[in-house]
Amino acid sequence: MERDDLIEYSLHAHHDEDKGKVIRKKIYFVTILLTAITVLEVFLGAVIKQDASIWPLVKWAFVVLTLLKAGYIVIVFMHLGDERPWLRYVILVPYFIFILYLIFIALWEAVYIKGVLSYFS
Repeated sequence: MERDDLIEYSLHAHHDEDKGKVIRKKIYFVTILLTAITVLEVFLGAVIKQDASIWPLVKWAFVVLTLLKAGYIVIVFMHLGDERPWLRYVILVPYFIFILYLIFIALWEAVYIKGVLSYFS
């Protein structure tokens, strides 16, 4: 017995081969871009040691690359790239401000804790 509440959406996808090529090209681009950013992050973490003088810059690079990946994932997979620009900004700007606020609080607390620990030692 066939259920009438299930709809096979792939049967109703009416587009030509040119539209399919565009869709596949976008999928490949997204996959390659996110993979490249991830490989860069892993490479930085594997090559540069934590006791190196450049390590604070590497940590900031991790934060920036992760925020870029997160924003791009939201734009592509939540289909915000298809929306009007003001809607993108309404959703993404508070997100980035909140993340920057969390980073600020974490750094502020780390400086405070370092001061307290140095006072007792």
